[in-house]
Amino acid sequence: MAHQQGVPTMPTTAAAASTAAASTAIATRTLAVPGATLHFQVAGRGPVLLLSQSGEGDADRTVDLVPRLTDTFTVVTYDRRGLSRSTLDDPDRPVTMAEHADDVARLLAEVTDGPALMAGFSMGAAIGLQTVARHPGLLSTLIAHEPVMPNLLAEADRAEHLAELAAIRNAYAAGGLPAAFPAIARHLGIDPAHDETEGDLTPQPLTPRRQANFGFFIGTEFTAVTTDDLDPAEPLRAAARAGTRIIAATGRTTRPTVHTYRCALALAARLGTEPVEFPGGHNGNTAFPRATARTLKTLLGR
Repeated sequence: MAHQQGVPTMPTTAAAASTAAASTAIATRTLAVPGATLHFQVAGRGPVLLLSQSGEGDADRTVDLVPRLTDTFTVVTYDRRGLSRSTLDDPDRPVTMAEHADDVARLLAEVTDGPALMAGFSMGAAIGLQTVARHPGLLSTLIAHEPVMPNLLAEADRAEHLAELAAIRNAYAAGGLPAAFPAIARHLGIDPAHDETEGDLTPQPLTPRRQANFGFFIGTEFTAVTTDDLDPAEPLRAAARAGTRIIAATGRTTRPTVHTYRCALALAARLGTEPVEFPGGHNGNTAFPRATARTLKTLLGR
């Protein structure tokens, strides 16, 4: 099966083999929430770590990363409402960042009684910051990797960030994904033809489901981002009150001109810390799953 590709070599003893198999077994579940039904997956053992994906990514986006974390964490991944198997009661109704944060809270309540760890990437990082603000104490640590959160930026940079998002939407409306992809690549500093990756990655072809997810992401979730009025100081105030640790993170090879990179820098400045570097660029968690797993374990003290 695809999700097994890249799993570390199995131990030689039967007991160890049984333990490793148990840690990588994936339980698939659904959860009814207001306005939607969420698909989520749970694997591993140890403290709960929620991975919140970037872009159109669903629970399967980190297929190569999850098996490298399940020896240490109970890893939760999910399809955001409106993506893949997480269906909306009313597909024409707008989705908000607040709803995404509330979905995180309900998911975590299903799998743990105590504060959880969360690593959010791009859109997922913005959801994480919203979660800290709306649900103080739910998270013990949030790693926010290059959040797509224009409100973090100064006025001029914020306007540029919003204009880029609008340009991607306009390109998609005019020419579909073939027109939108180059605009997305420019926006995130991605060069699919030349960017380096680790070897033996699970292929993630542009299936009809991924195409539909891209359409939802650009057509609906961009609006959730651009209309979000969260005060960027509020997650920090909530984190201070609840004792939540927020770690701003960047991709090592992301160009400094990329707006999500600058959002991470702005978040770090507000925190009074230096951003932590992750392997690769904006999508380093999928391009470098082995190195990303090592970085997560180091940051989370495991």
